[in-house]
Amino acid sequence: MSSVTVSIDPHVHSEGSYDGHEPVELILEHAAEIGLDAVVVTDHDVIRESKRAAEIAPEYGLIGIPGVEVSTAHGHLLAVGVDRMPPRGRPYAETVRWVRDRGGVAIVPHPFQRSRHGVRQRNIPTPGPADEAAATPDPAGEAPGEAAGSEAPQLRPNGGATSEPGAATEVDAIEVFNAWLFTGYRNRRARRFAAEHGYPGVAASDAHHLQYVGRAYTDLTIEGAESVREVTADDVLTAIRRGTTTVEGRRAPIRMAAKHYVGAAGRRSAYYARTGAARGARATKRTAVDGAVAAKVAALQSAHRTRRLLSWFA
Repeated sequence: MSSVTVSIDPHVHSEGSYDGHEPVELILEHAAEIGLDAVVVTDHDVIRESKRAAEIAPEYGLIGIPGVEVSTAHGHLLAVGVDRMPPRGRPYAETVRWVRDRGGVAIVPHPFQRSRHGVRQRNIPTPGPADEAAATPDPAGEAPGEAAGSEAPQLRPNGGATSEPGAATEVDAIEVFNAWLFTGYRNRRARRFAAEHGYPGVAASDAHHLQYVGRAYTDLTIEGAESVREVTADDVLTAIRRGTTTVEGRRAPIRMAAKHYVGAAGRRSAYYARTGAARGARATKRTAVDGAVAAKVAALQSAHRTRRLLSWFA
């Protein structure tokens, strides 16, 4: 069977979000320029700009996928592939169920990082012992649930079982690499959690500024397609559920970060020149400030790593 690989950044914020800065047109243009096949705008608790981005994405040669980062009672959740706003402030498991019932995929963003409203481990729905037992074939050869006339559970592609009505449903994937995390500890912990529970892992930039879009991304293997042009949003969602994902991302060295800033600054200036937006001057100034801050942070990180290295020989 033929297959293709698509690259997607599933966690990006636009000016529609209270903490975002860029119009969706500029985000889509940048994503196409750096070689992504799709970018999901996941603004905080608003979905209008994401839906608009999904509608116009084909104009940029991208796959259009709507989404939102919803605030639940226990932390943030990425709802990817839905075109309605999930209820805010509800329990995590209930929100996950809402997303999946409407054909979307529920992804845990920056898990365990409480300073950024990441969900605690105990609040992430996972398959319990009963679910795991139900999904395990009987040694005698009977399929699970066949005995005593019971109904067999529906199996998830990654091996787990879906929950019974009213039970805490499982999530679809874990964000195991978030490019905004200052250290790698939370990412490593997220990878361990995903591996322990058999969840697919995804990587995302969590970009709030243009230059960070695509800093981390996920490669997905799409079965049955001859080219990326044939791939639909539903194909992407199915690939995430099946776990045919490869995580791509790292904290960029200074020279790579500088290249991102320069390229993003050029695209931003060209965009505002074309649109004649009055915000152009402010955006250019903000880019310069962001670049200076990034250089300062990179220098501090380098000094910290040097001190750690020297301490080994002290």
